[in-house]
Order: sequence, then C-alpha cells, then structure tokens
Amino acid sequence: MRSLPRRRLGADGPEVTTIGFGGMPLSIAGRPPASVAETVIHAALDAGVTLIDTADVYCLDQNDIGHNERLIGQALRRWSGPSDEIVVATKGGLARPEGAWTRNGRPEHLRQACDASLRALQRDHIDLYQLHAPDPEVPFEESVGALSDLAQAGKVRWVGLSNVSVAEIARGQAVTPILTVQNRLNPFFREALTEGVVDACTAEGIGFLAYSPVGGGRLNKKLPEHPVISQIAEQCDATPHAVVTAWVLAQGPTVIAIPGARTREHARDAASSASLTLTDNQRQRIDDAVFSRD
Repeated sequence: MRSLPRRRLGADGPEVTTIGFGGMPLSIAGRPPASVAETVIHAALDAGVTLIDTADVYCLDQNDIGHNERLIGQALRRWSGPSDEIVVATKGGLARPEGAWTRNGRPEHLRQACDASLRALQRDHIDLYQLHAPDPEVPFEESVGALSDLAQAGKVRWVGLSNVSVAEIARGQAVTPILTVQNRLNPFFREALTEGVVDACTAEGIGFLAYSPVGGGRLNKKLPEHPVISQIAEQCDATPHAVVTAWVLAQGPTVIAIPGARTREHARDAASSASLTLTDNQRQRIDDAVFSRD
C-alpha cells in the first residue's frame, strides 16, 4: 500500500487520501464480472487509496440492491492490506424500481436501507452515511433527522449529504453535524463552483466529495482530444484524466475526488492524480477552456 497525499474528511473526520474510489461503475449496466471487480478495488487499495464510496442503489434494479456494497465488503475482507484504515462511505435515499432512479427520503426507508447496507458491507457500523439526494415529497429535515438518529444509535459514525444546495447544507447542519457533501464537479459541470457549494464547504470545514470528476462515462472520452487538456497532459507526463482530476482537487482545500474505474489500469491512474500538482497557469487555462457536452 503506497502513501498518497491526504486531506481531512471534514473538520471532525479522519485524514483520507485526496483521491477516493467510486464503486458505481462496477455494479451498473456494463459492469465487469465480480472476480474482475474485486481486482479493480484491490488495485485502488494497493495504490494507496483509503476512501471508498458506494451506495445501496449502485446496482441494476430493485432485485439487485446492495450489489456494490457486497462487492466492496467482500473485497475488503479478502484484501491483504490494513483494511481497518479504509473509510467506507455509502448512501441511502434512492430506489431502483425496474432500473429507474427514484428518490425515497422517508425516515422509515432510510432506517431500513441503513440496516440493509450494514448487512451488505458486513460491518457493525457505517463510517460515513450520506443522504443520496433530497426527496421533494419528504421534508428535508425529516430525512436528515433519520440519519442523525442512526448516528445516535451507533449504526453510523458520520453523516453526509449528496446532491444538495448551499441552503440545504445549512438546513442539514441545523439538524445534525454534517461531515461531507458529495456533489458533481468536473470541467463540463461546474455548478458546485458557480452556485457556491465548494466555497460553503471550505468556509464550514466540510469535506467536499467530487463525484464524476472526469465527466462520467460519455464525456470523459472527450478528454484525450481536448486541445488544452491534451497539451497539459503532455507537459505533465500524465494522462488527460489525471490532469482533470488534479484540476478538481485544486478547486478547494476540502475537495476530495472520487473517480470510478472498471479496470485496474484506470484505478491506478486515478490514484496517481493525487500526486499531480498543476501550475497556476495550467489551472487557469482549464478554467478558461470550453468543454462541450455535445
């Protein structure tokens, strides 16, 4: 297990590597066999990653709930490294009826989901449990309150939020301490910057977990041909994906990127971006560049 740069996971949390591992690609459509998925998780851990992010709904449909959590739980049990140093974050608050993505922030659902996640991960507590997204049909404070209750019951160590606004962060903190916020951030989608979420996390000492840091499955394929990214990658002797992940990390002192991977090579490359530092000029060029989603 290598040593990678670290940041504190929120003001009251542990130090974790600035690059985490996002488990989602290993369990949705196009996923690899479980035996291959385990080698990908082990590659990330062997590269030094100490934070793994998952969710109960990283699966195919309602009959497959917990697939990714089971993969990660098994991979950690079979890993030869110090698994007690690994922080596992999971999420509740969505559902997958017939493969759709829907929201369910009802307290009773969150309680049941947490218990199911504990069984899937085969753990007696969840390190970081995050509300996957606000449910417009449920008062936000009730959903967050359910997570607070789970923490008080000892099932959850820290509470986090995902896909939230600055106002929702403040509302959540009024209910219970919020350790982390997990929102999308990459050069194609910068709403976490323009809407002030990253700045709010910096001001409050909240860890910001950047998901889809290289743009997601379709957009990340554009990066090798992007004129600015490809040139900086050549200058840095790094891959375009590592350059973009390094740019994401540079957006704030509490930012931690959680790229996913389906191959060992991509897992290792993602980890390598933790040690890549862009110059001010390189960051500004990416800031100013156009990233088409077409």
